[in-house]
Amino acid sequence: MALRRIRPTLFRIPGTGPTSDGTVSLGRSTSTTGGHVHRNRTKLLAASGLLAVLAGTGGVPAGAVDREPARAEVAPALQTVDLAVGSSRPPAGRGYGWLLPMIKPFSLIGVTWENPRETVDGVVQVRTRAAGSGRWTGWQTLETDGRAPGDSRGASDPLWVGASDGVEARMTGGRPPAGLRVDLINPDAPTPILESAATGRRAVTGRQAPKAKIALPARPVPRMVTRAGWRANEAIVKGTPEYTGPTQVFFVHHTATGNGYSCSQSASIVRGIQAYQVRSRGWDDIGYNFLVDKCGTVFEGRGGGVGRTVLGAHTMGFNADASSIAVIGNYGGVRVTPRVRTVIAAVAAYKLGAYGNAPNGRVVLTSGGGNRYALGRKATLWRIAGHRDAGLTACPGNALYAQLPNIRAVAGGAPAGLHVLRIGGTALAARRYFTRGLIQPAWTTTTPTVLINRFEVWVDGVLRVATPNSRRSSVPFRLTPGSHDVTVRALHLSGRSSSVSSRVIVDPDAPVFAAKPALALRPGTVSSRAVPLRMRWDVRDAVSMGSVTLTGPLTINLGNTARSRDVAAPPNRATQFTVRAVDRAGNANSASVTRAPWVVSEVSARRTGSWRALRNGGYLGGTAVGGSVRGASASWTFSGTSAALVFSKGPRAGRVGVFVDGRPQGMVDLRSASSAPRQVAWSRSWPDSGSHTVRVVVEGTRGRPGVALDGLVYLK
Repeated sequence: MALRRIRPTLFRIPGTGPTSDGTVSLGRSTSTTGGHVHRNRTKLLAASGLLAVLAGTGGVPAGAVDREPARAEVAPALQTVDLAVGSSRPPAGRGYGWLLPMIKPFSLIGVTWENPRETVDGVVQVRTRAAGSGRWTGWQTLETDGRAPGDSRGASDPLWVGASDGVEARMTGGRPPAGLRVDLINPDAPTPILESAATGRRAVTGRQAPKAKIALPARPVPRMVTRAGWRANEAIVKGTPEYTGPTQVFFVHHTATGNGYSCSQSASIVRGIQAYQVRSRGWDDIGYNFLVDKCGTVFEGRGGGVGRTVLGAHTMGFNADASSIAVIGNYGGVRVTPRVRTVIAAVAAYKLGAYGNAPNGRVVLTSGGGNRYALGRKATLWRIAGHRDAGLTACPGNALYAQLPNIRAVAGGAPAGLHVLRIGGTALAARRYFTRGLIQPAWTTTTPTVLINRFEVWVDGVLRVATPNSRRSSVPFRLTPGSHDVTVRALHLSGRSSSVSSRVIVDPDAPVFAAKPALALRPGTVSSRAVPLRMRWDVRDAVSMGSVTLTGPLTINLGNTARSRDVAAPPNRATQFTVRAVDRAGNANSASVTRAPWVVSEVSARRTGSWRALRNGGYLGGTAVGGSVRGASASWTFSGTSAALVFSKGPRAGRVGVFVDGRPQGMVDLRSASSAPRQVAWSRSWPDSGSHTVRVVVEGTRGRPGVALDGLVYLK
């Protein structure tokens, strides 16, 4: 990197008092691009305990002098500006400014110091200049309460500032630690392509799934951006991943990098954090196991395998047997969204539940040595704990820390709202499902998919189907005849489960007609378009009848318990009647009967005695015969299964005797309250078709001797 020597220029910091001499040498500014190191001399501005440094290529605060523009050059991955002050102390009430070396663009800033065990007594603040617009931000405080065993230098948490090309830093309330410097990270600097041992490794679960006859879906890995996806710099990773024991605790952090970012910048922020923690703090890799931005996108953190127990560098004294997630931003006064809460809960349940540890429980751990728990001291922690629970820090911020109880409840709860929507291939009746054998349960749950491990379907205590967490129905499978308990079970990533059971009846057999449909003539009015009939049948099902329906010549619901129905058919032509029975499982059976009701005129009867012709539009064909003399008779011979005599009824109608095949059938009284022509006054049926003779004899009833005979109807 070509250097340009700059003559320091003094300026007044507003409100700090008059300028004077007293400038202190600061050491060197260093930048690295790959293996190249760039060093520049800097100066210190001191005023009443205020340490201020200005760097950049233009747009300096008021009072500074413009400098020459730098030549276009690729910004390095890391630039450092030493702020060491030696033994000099700033004069009281004095303020000094100077022109620092040109700074290449950067997006993330932090301060580090020589001794990682030393703490910063004062408050360190920075402000930066946006690249392009030249606008300066307000002063922002860096969090300096974090510490990790792998630190080669003391360090603040990094702050995301976006694309910037100038910086000022100040410290109040204490003396700067030795070796204090500003570290500027450019996460978009070109990096060599290097695949580490962790790259491309498939995620595996923390424990082997038990062997079963039914194949269990792989334990789902929460959806996340892989290291390759956020372009982790594998070239700076030191050594190979280390592994620890089963995950006992899951720590929640915030990165304290600020909230003024868009989610499209999240990957760049993660790259910046990796570069800062490796290049500035001396770690092997990024310290967190996972990160999540404010939009709920999860990023794979330290390499080694998402499903494995990778040893991270996140919580001093408790990195062993632990995992962690850091929410990108500062959550001291801002709560995370419900989506982010759910995602944190899902990742925590994924890591803890893999080893049977309840995410909403507690655990006793032994400290490996830290600023809150000394080496060997026992600590009782929530399984999902905040960073502050194990260390003297404000992390993960008051607002996020207050949300941890809700996150524990979500991560450790059983699946909620589980119920069966339907069971394909069945019919539901009286809270029982009926099927012919092949079923396909479908269900729903109010628990988000990211928190579900899998779903299972059990039949009579035996696992039959297991499905991934994204599915809400099983593959079809067949049951044996009989009654079964079918249970849908939802398994949470935490290991807890919920179940809902249903009674399923398998009925492979169709209803059986004990008596097929049969037709007979019945009382009623005969017309030129309809003859009254009665249909009888007997159909039964061994399990449960669903419906019995007349499907022809018209559709009528006959009911499940009825055994007869009054119907009608047009005269002098054949009509088919079909009954269809369906049981609750969907098995169906049909039976039919076909008959033709023939109307035979009274004129064609063989008559004896005295009869007279009657004409009226109310009679069949407009004619009938009347008889009033005792002993007058009329007879018909036919072949069929049913016969009926048609008379006109009325207040003064008399009685007739009926004979079938020479045998008396009794007297039929034709009197009625009102006149009713074309009435079936008598009928008779036989189980089989045969030849029969029906004869009527006039009684000559006293006071009402007359009768009007309108013919005979028989079924053929």
